[in-house]
Amino acid sequence: MKRLSTTITASLAFAAITALDAQAQGANVPGITNSEIKVGSFGPLTGPVYIYGKLTMNGVEVYFNKLNQAGGVHGRKLVLVREDDLCKPEGAIAAVKKLVHDHKVFAIIGGGCSNPTLAARPDIEKERIPFHVFAAVADGIVDPPAANIYTTQITASIESKAQIQWAIDKGAKKLAIVAQHDAWGRARYEPMIQDFKRRGLQVVADEEVTVDQNDGTAQALKLKASGADAVMLLGYPKAAAVVIRDSIKIGYKPLWIGQTAIQDLPALQGLIGISGALADFVSITTVPGHPDNPQYAEWRKLLKDTFPNDDLSVFNLMGIAAAEVFGKVLEAAGKDLTREKFLAAYNTIDNFKSSIYPGPITCKGGHKCNESPAFVKLENNNVVFAGTVALK
Repeated sequence: MKRLSTTITASLAFAAITALDAQAQGANVPGITNSEIKVGSFGPLTGPVYIYGKLTMNGVEVYFNKLNQAGGVHGRKLVLVREDDLCKPEGAIAAVKKLVHDHKVFAIIGGGCSNPTLAARPDIEKERIPFHVFAAVADGIVDPPAANIYTTQITASIESKAQIQWAIDKGAKKLAIVAQHDAWGRARYEPMIQDFKRRGLQVVADEEVTVDQNDGTAQALKLKASGADAVMLLGYPKAAAVVIRDSIKIGYKPLWIGQTAIQDLPALQGLIGISGALADFVSITTVPGHPDNPQYAEWRKLLKDTFPNDDLSVFNLMGIAAAEVFGKVLEAAGKDLTREKFLAAYNTIDNFKSSIYPGPITCKGGHKCNESPAFVKLENNNVVFAGTVALK
């Protein structure tokens, strides 16, 4: 009996020491306790482009909730802490500082707008905090590579190359560009011009548009005069809509090739306001289908459970997709979690097929984890998968 009592006492003592060790470990790693992992996020929560921040973060939270309901990751629940950067560089810098120093988060999954995220990169690197980009596409966020920064969003240069490749694969002979020349647009435009040069191709028309443009007749006339049979669109939805609308009005109907900023095709069709306007339009996509499609039924329900006033959007799905990979990395990092182990675990993500991204996700050997451009088109008012390209 005495021996049994001694054994029990020793076992309890060992358990207590183990618990204390775990608590000590958690205390030494920012954002980690025995029961939770605190994860930060920044992006626009308010303002005209809140969709890139708030809606994407809502998607992240939906996926975190799903993980938490299943017991979390290695027994820890994920807690999302949000900061509004207003889609402004100074806002992103302040948001990152607050997440790191005030909230003391373990890692960050965020970055809604490219320019603010670029502005925040130096602080993110300096703090060595793991950063998983969920929406911003500028190559400079991850290139040159930083040890603590990964992205599962297709970057701007990959999108631009894919647009050209799609046009060539479809037999287009004369290619034109319509682009915003703001900082966002140039992140796509400059890689596209470089790829034209690399291929030895001529741009037959190169037209500028602005974000708030209301008339695209001048651009449409020049495009038509150039004889372009394919037009790369590098713009936000309103800019793209006015050029397509006014091109149709003058009888000009090339192959239009868009990118992820205008991948919500029903919304773009509504902005144009002409039936069948997108008959010859395709767009690169993060999500191979419309949020109303049957394959996203689970996410529609889970979103409504958490955010009853929201309808599932492409941006929610972008957040869910990024969070799915983030969770996979956390799982691979193991229970004795540190930032170093978490970052090392990205190298285990190889050919991972998420429930949303159209192509495989591979972080092993690189920090741009998504290099599989896919396209969607509108058929009978339904968004359907149009195909992929092999970049050359």
